[in-house]
Amino acid sequence: MDLYQKVFELIDMRSFSNLWYWIALAVLWSTTSHWVLGVPFDMVLRARRLGGEAQRDLEDMVRINTGRILHIADTLGAWLLAGASFVLTSLALLGFVYWVEFAQAVFLLLFPLSLVALMSLRTARRIRAREERGEDLRRILMRQRFWTQVIGMISIFVTAMWGMAMNYGLGVFG
Repeated sequence: MDLYQKVFELIDMRSFSNLWYWIALAVLWSTTSHWVLGVPFDMVLRARRLGGEAQRDLEDMVRINTGRILHIADTLGAWLLAGASFVLTSLALLGFVYWVEFAQAVFLLLFPLSLVALMSLRTARRIRAREERGEDLRRILMRQRFWTQVIGMISIFVTAMWGMAMNYGLGVFG
């Protein structure tokens, strides 16, 4: 048995039957729903509970992170959109036209994340335009987290259904 075969035995390229893929999917959505606009959600809860300095810390963190997000979007937005579109289109074609399971798995991870990224950009623009603070800011961040979790739940469900279909050989080339 050569090294190449041992590596691919260890890293199973059949993603949907690989435990590591499902662990990565769970960690991805857990982390994504915890960090709302780059702010850990426990800061939002602490600001709601304690107010005062905790609220000021939250507002400062949101101001910094929305500034970063908007700066990146304003300076590199077109290039990032083009690059992300290329990657997602390539993965979709490889995965669902040429039936490369690894490409399907990566697409099912990245496509929903791109929706969350667009939603985060829209939320950052809204916060900056309205100069949100206090209860309104916390409400916006909680709404952002809610919709991120909804996208995550739908993503996990669709990925699980697709993965089961692929594992049971219900794909086109089954």
